[in-house]
Amino acid sequence: MTRLRLAVLPILLFMLLLGGCAPLGAPTIARDRFEYTNAVAESWKRQMLLNILKIRYGDAPIFLDVTSIINQYSLETEVRGTLGWSNPPSADRQELGGTGRYYDRPTITYAPLSGEKFARNLMTPISPATVMSLVEGGYPIDMVFRILVHSVNGLENQFGGSARMRRADPQFYELLEKMRLVQASGAIALRVKKTENAGALVMVFRKHADERAQAAGKEVRRLLGLDENIREFRVVYGSTAEGEGEIALRTRSFSEILTDIASTIEVPPEHVAEQRVQPSMEPEGEGVRGTMVRIRYSREVPEDAFASVPYRNGWFWINDRDFQSKRLFSFLMFVMTLTETGGGSGAPIVTISAGG
Repeated sequence: MTRLRLAVLPILLFMLLLGGCAPLGAPTIARDRFEYTNAVAESWKRQMLLNILKIRYGDAPIFLDVTSIINQYSLETEVRGTLGWSNPPSADRQELGGTGRYYDRPTITYAPLSGEKFARNLMTPISPATVMSLVEGGYPIDMVFRILVHSVNGLENQFGGSARMRRADPQFYELLEKMRLVQASGAIALRVKKTENAGALVMVFRKHADERAQAAGKEVRRLLGLDENIREFRVVYGSTAEGEGEIALRTRSFSEILTDIASTIEVPPEHVAEQRVQPSMEPEGEGVRGTMVRIRYSREVPEDAFASVPYRNGWFWINDRDFQSKRLFSFLMFVMTLTETGGGSGAPIVTISAGG
């Protein structure tokens, strides 16, 4: 009888260990939420970089949205055991068996962003209200205007599009430098002023500013052809202002933004020689005068990349140690979220069903 108990005891303990079912639901949330968020963000960066490259090489950009992520877990265990004995003891028989199954079934749904509405949103200039809201939200005004604006009261920005490639007016960069100084001092503000039909966006130069900011504010007015005695100016869309009380912004569409960024990509000399791509646009200086997002090319897989994609028998990438390029590339992705795509339901939905 003692031998029987000693034999049965480890079998029972083993069955209890396998039979206990720990909950799967709660522990998977922290892990899956982080991993899927990381994966979606990484794929979004690579898709944006790939589309900039496609535009550079004259190919059509394609945006594929992740509309849903559904992951189902299942854990099944089964333990069985038999025990028999007879006389003499040498005829004793014990059997122990078990099965276990674990399922991880992710289902990811993609939707291409297409159609008239999506095309219109790519081609429609970003509204001046959106541009100025970014400035009010803390983004540097020189960076915002350099990327999102074609001209301010007739002062032309640089543009790298092949159809109308041009250098910036020298006064445009001077304007950006002065406006950045005024913004940093807090001497500039925005507000919406009610009119008869709708609200008008107004840029206000505050009275109480230090001498340097006041001098920069006067220089901004001079460059834009504004009355130095006026403190409030209505911000409108257009190439030129109708009067001294207006600031006319001719903004870019998202397609034009990507085209301008694409014009400065480093490309292999043989691609230019073979007329596969046009030569890169040379920068005019540093900072806002230079390359906004530096996209490099290498034959081998880059080791320290913020974002990288294989394309045209090589790798195009952004160096993780190039903070300005990383920041501006992330800014481009944020700007895209401000435009309606109409191709999906917004941010990806993560649904995890877990069973024990």
